[in-house]
Amino acid sequence: MPATALDRPALPHPLRTRSFRLLFAGRTLSLLGDAVIPAALALAVLKATGSTSALALVLACSMVPKLLLLPLGGVVGDRFDARTVALAMDLVRCVTQLVVGIQLLGGTPSLAVIAVVEVLGGAAGAFAMPTTAPLIKGTVAAEALQRANAAMAVAHSASRVGGPALAGTLIVTVGPGWAFVLDAASFAVSAALLCAVRVGRVAAPPRRSVLADLKEGWREVRTRDWYWTSLVGHSAWNGAAAVLMTLGPALALDRFGGDLAWAGLLQAGAIGLLAGSLAADRLRPRRPILAANLGLALYALPLLLLAAHAPGPAVFAAYGLAQAGLGFLTPVWETAVQRAVPEHALARVTSYDWLLSLAAMPLGYALAPLAASAWGPELPLVAAAVTVAACCLGTALVPGVRRFRSG
Repeated sequence: MPATALDRPALPHPLRTRSFRLLFAGRTLSLLGDAVIPAALALAVLKATGSTSALALVLACSMVPKLLLLPLGGVVGDRFDARTVALAMDLVRCVTQLVVGIQLLGGTPSLAVIAVVEVLGGAAGAFAMPTTAPLIKGTVAAEALQRANAAMAVAHSASRVGGPALAGTLIVTVGPGWAFVLDAASFAVSAALLCAVRVGRVAAPPRRSVLADLKEGWREVRTRDWYWTSLVGHSAWNGAAAVLMTLGPALALDRFGGDLAWAGLLQAGAIGLLAGSLAADRLRPRRPILAANLGLALYALPLLLLAAHAPGPAVFAAYGLAQAGLGFLTPVWETAVQRAVPEHALARVTSYDWLLSLAAMPLGYALAPLAASAWGPELPLVAAAVTVAACCLGTALVPGVRRFRSG
């Protein structure tokens, strides 16, 4: 592991900058609102249809358009003002979540309506996600980028810790419909805050065909060996996470006893994620890409321990440590990308990052239960562990990864 040092910059924390403070507040609210949705959506669809297939359909309606449209979202984010695009997508998602909330509050929700709304929400997410990097880079000084990204990561991690508890409270007290109304309100407030954000202007790229813009964005990716090889590792991580999310609940229930075992594992991961994000605010690795990728390889530990029938506390601790690696990687990686990639291509490069990183998740969801049925859960768990360890540790062999130094 490269040497690290505590960093105490002379610059004030980016949250003292008005525009970033407004951006942070809006993103935090929408993250918290989104954190309550998975539990509320699952309960609502299962209660309405009694079918896990219907739930899978609704989840696919959100994920598929997001994956398909991410590159186009990157083109739009680079061609137009990132703040305007983010604001418009917040308003779209406000409406979609409000429609689902009204459907659920009405007592007779339509699966078709919810599915269509999830398609629209997933599409909006594809255009919103690539705007985050340009918005952060445009609201803080270059020297404060890592602290700004760490603050965003802490907000995301905190929402993962508090979101499930808030979701449970809403579901038990007022029903899942109000969880969607809350999420809609969070997007409305985020849009209002974005109206007051001032973002540094970036010269728009010359107008060309969408295909030419996509090719240029891909060229920015493939000409940086540290970037595309790291994306292979990130994709392997997400595929391994999908394997654990698919097989983990039943294994936790069977081996560790009680319905709360899986929830406890996820909570341990959320705490680890928060700890890693907090560490990224202070630690400055000399070789940030290498350090972050080595930390990401820790995800192999809980997979191997589950496959080895290790006791619950060991699995919980390993999962918390693995998620701490993710919490550390996110702001370190985003800072490196924001500093190294030209501003006029940042949204497109980020969109390819999201696309390649998330693309392995559907594969993991599909293959894990098939392999577990044929050979038992141990084989897919070990295969996922070996894959994520090999891909993340293997980046240490890439010259660009080793040479990349913090600015």
